[in-house]
Amino acid sequence: MLFGGLGVVAAAAVAGRDEISRAWWLMPGVSKPRKEGEIDHAGAGWTAASPANWRMADRPDDYRVDRIVVHVTQGGFQSSVDAFKNPWHKASAHYIVRGDGHVEQMVRELDVAFHAGNRSMNERSVGIEHVGFVDRPKDFTDALYTASARLAADICRRYDFPADRTHIVGHSEVPGADHTDPGDHWDWDRYIRMVREALAVAA
Repeated sequence: MLFGGLGVVAAAAVAGRDEISRAWWLMPGVSKPRKEGEIDHAGAGWTAASPANWRMADRPDDYRVDRIVVHVTQGGFQSSVDAFKNPWHKASAHYIVRGDGHVEQMVRELDVAFHAGNRSMNERSVGIEHVGFVDRPKDFTDALYTASARLAADICRRYDFPADRTHIVGHSEVPGADHTDPGDHWDWDRYIRMVREALAVAA
């Protein structure tokens, strides 16, 4: 009982230290330096989403990042950008990947984008939108897969989590989600293989 009690105390101490560390980054006025237009993924473009569609944070110091959520826009590139810029939309993602391979960042990875429909998942994940429709497999081009896989590999590398189906999930797999994306035409086997290949090249 003594050793068991000590174990509980030790676990509580570790948990308490983590909570104190996290609380520090949640205090008003404590935040990492930022520059307007700064990006997290080399080569990405930048368009700022409306502040109404995301929440300022200091990830991974206040919330660990260990998930990627794969989305499909169900619309075109410009309409998706415009939606995330619209404060009435109440949703955004960190990135949008276009069929020609262009990547647009709209929310810093430091911050919590409202993309998964689940607060806990939003806080721990990076959201990647892919331009297209779930019922049109032709929208998922080679260039789109390649660009998204490189982006996902970069995220996995920087936050040190595995490129697997536990840590890279579809929007439809998020607990409580009412969306169906990325849909049956999204080639998960191909995508995960490409992410791992991109990680190997970077290594």
